[in-house]
Amino acid sequence: MLVDSHCHLNRLKLNEGETLDDAVNYARSRDIEHMLCVSVSLEEFPSMRDAVAKFPDVSVSCGVHPLDLETPYDLDTLRHLSTSDDVVAIGETGLDYYYSKDTIGVQQASFRNHIRVARELNKPLIIHTRDAREDTIAILKEEKGHESGGVMHCFTESLEMAQASMELGFMISFSGIVTFKNAEELRQVALAVPLEQMLVETDSPYLAPVPYRGKSNQPGYVREVAEYLAVLKGVTYEELARITTENFYRLFPLTKRT
Repeated sequence: MLVDSHCHLNRLKLNEGETLDDAVNYARSRDIEHMLCVSVSLEEFPSMRDAVAKFPDVSVSCGVHPLDLETPYDLDTLRHLSTSDDVVAIGETGLDYYYSKDTIGVQQASFRNHIRVARELNKPLIIHTRDAREDTIAILKEEKGHESGGVMHCFTESLEMAQASMELGFMISFSGIVTFKNAEELRQVALAVPLEQMLVETDSPYLAPVPYRGKSNQPGYVREVAEYLAVLKGVTYEELARITTENFYRLFPLTKRT
């Protein structure tokens, strides 16, 4: 069995006549036993949670993406929503200087808020980081992010950053990007990350792996990510699936395993 540790089910681009049930059932048919549906805004969170509430094999996080900060959010609301028992993680949060350098100060303040809430509630962080390596690690250290732990999701940064993140107790999650032809540097990172600190994800509906690249992604395609990584690391698919699944439940202990 396998877990998609990061997806956005409420944003799936479904074909005409398809429903969310179809996407979830397709994932199940490919031995995906659990999916973590990740929040990007507090405004969207209630409808996201409602959309997946009927699926026992889908859990949710609560947070505000660093590129969704145009409208200020209320910290007390973040804390209140995150307190709910069905929220297994805080995020996604983090820093993205690739797409937005004009909001660096706002991003950093929001990142610190999320870390503090995660520590307060003892829930792991889901971190988005792009072109902000030094600041991401520095803020995690300053705010004692190691106390909550978490995951660097859809990792595309350097081996040095992966190592610094793992030293803080964070797992490294790989998406379909690792299958792309131009992702050789990322493959070298994946080779160096121990299986015991690795997760797999789709980040669907984005970043579909080969052979679906360019199409809408969905949780069922996490199998292609896992199969590719197994070959890359010289282990069986079954071993990689077992270890990354165990890693997921260890990192997100509030997740109900069905």
